Amino acid sequence: MFGTITEPARAVIVDAVSRAQAEHAKEVRAEHLLGALLAASSAEPLLGELNLLGQDDAIMAEIRQARRRGGLSAIDAGALTDLGIDLDQVVDRVETQLGAGALDDDGHAPRRTLRGPAVSSSVKNVLQAAQRQATARGERDLTVEHIMLGLLVEPGIAADTLAVRGCTVPTALAALDKRSAAGGRS
Repeated sequence: MFGTITEPARAVIVDAVSRAQAEHAKEVRAEHLLGALLAASSAEPLLGELNLLGQDDAIMAEIRQARRRGGLSAIDAGALTDLGIDLDQVVDRVETQLGAGALDDDGHAPRRTLRGPAVSSSVKNVLQAAQRQATARGERDLTVEHIMLGLLVEPGIAADTLAVRGCTVPTALAALDKRSAAGGRS
């Protein structure tokens, strides 16, 4: 049975909502959750082991670029390049015709609501995956580390952007096993 969400993990989730609100986004997306996790001081030991510490600006810039390309990550762009399709050229043409950010499917909230942005299915899936990872590891509480695993397990821009940097489920599990052996968790 699942336990509780630790305070550091709760702070990451709250920060993700704040990031979405600051962008006037319609939804809190997995990318907001990743941005919040990368900025969390409680995640620094894990981020250091995964060689992600201090890369938050570069990672978030790559995510913004992927959103501009309609959600296609650098991995997707590379695959299209292998097929002879220049994705940047296609995006430029679309934006020339339809305006900057035309392929970004998020858009912004048309008006301010009292409830704020909705929680996207991607965030729900990440948190469910995080819960499954905690359960699979025999741990009751959802931690920042489980959120990282959830981000890596769920397909999407966040997972693809991290994979380009060598952060995958196996590397994260190895880092978590190392941290568990040393007695550290958030």
